[in-house]
Amino acid sequence: MMHLAIAGNIGSGKTTLTGLLAKHYKWKALYEDTEDNPYLNSFYEDMRRWSFNLQVYFLNTRFRQIVDIRQGGKNVVQDRTIYEDAYIFAPNLHAMGLMTTRDFENYASLFELMNSFVQPPDLLVYLRADVPTLVRQIQLRGRDYESGIRLDYLKSLNDRYESWISDYKGKLLIVDVDHLDFSHKPEDLGFVIENIDAQINGLF
Repeated sequence: MMHLAIAGNIGSGKTTLTGLLAKHYKWKALYEDTEDNPYLNSFYEDMRRWSFNLQVYFLNTRFRQIVDIRQGGKNVVQDRTIYEDAYIFAPNLHAMGLMTTRDFENYASLFELMNSFVQPPDLLVYLRADVPTLVRQIQLRGRDYESGIRLDYLKSLNDRYESWISDYKGKLLIVDVDHLDFSHKPEDLGFVIENIDAQINGLF
């Protein structure tokens, strides 16, 4: 059983790459719940009011995915990890004054408990992108609820991603996506797959 996880900021191409890799390897794709998420629209309208609710929702759905991965016994490509929720998004909201200390401490305690049951993915693929790339790709996909995302929000998330990745202890592949277009250029997708294959082969 292989658990491959795709990490990266909003607009970095995680969902697109998850689908392409799942098709290539004929593995199961597990996507982030954005379509049926009951808090996402409300969060972007009022981050301070809905930050805790949204983060707990993501934490819950991501933990359920991990349980399904371990019980399912299938090769899986996962769109975003539980670590990103806990080490990047929630603390960023707290630091920006968009989540109270009381809520953040409650959230962190819940994650700590969940994390004691979690195993890291066999390979983490981190999609690194600068803010202009993120903005361009967010605009291209045209989700209404993302139209008001602030540049300082994306920048602070990028900073936290870099800090997290620099300390990440598991098997890791970093892909700089600023000059890649794996959704439209087969050679770019091939480049990513070649690098993943090299990492996967090293796991056996």
